[in-house]
Amino acid sequence: MTNTIYGYARVSTTQQDYATQVEDLKQAGATKIFKDKYTGTTANRPEFDKLMAQIGSGDTLIVTKLDRLARNTQDALNIVKQLNAEGIILRVLNIGTIDNSPSGRLIFTVFSAFAEFERDLIVNRTQEGKAWAKANNPNFHDGMPRKYTSEQIDFAWKLHTQDHMSYSEISRKLGMSKATIYRRFRELRDKKAAPKDDFLH
Repeated sequence: MTNTIYGYARVSTTQQDYATQVEDLKQAGATKIFKDKYTGTTANRPEFDKLMAQIGSGDTLIVTKLDRLARNTQDALNIVKQLNAEGIILRVLNIGTIDNSPSGRLIFTVFSAFAEFERDLIVNRTQEGKAWAKANNPNFHDGMPRKYTSEQIDFAWKLHTQDHMSYSEISRKLGMSKATIYRRFRELRDKKAAPKDDFLH
């Protein structure tokens, strides 16, 4: 147990300066300060990784704001959990101390609620986006991208309905799995109301 006070500063672009953060951290008592410059092209934070490798039980970590510590609420929540589990005190200068005290647990509970709210918003936006795409894009397909185009399936359907080729023959000729043929032909039948065929083998 070293009781060392660490500071961590981070800026979002290489053009920004963290001098103000560093000064605030020093004023708050930080004796070892780690600094990262983060850009949108990489999530790597080498100095933060060095900090986490050094800091230990009984130490204190100071940041000026929570968004300097993490990229989003869930990321912050995970870091806070890790720090608390290792007996490290986190001080966020514009919020307060987050530890195992009643006030620290209250702040942590609020963060947890925000993280869940953030996840729900993401899920809701995703569902709304899919609903819009289904309504406005006739080629929209939920899930993994399809391997075969509509034109390829139409050609396979022609081989089946006009040339009377079986599913097995189409599979060998075009390299499609029979499961794909079954599924895509079923979709075509739903659209075209085509009569059920007997060429299954």
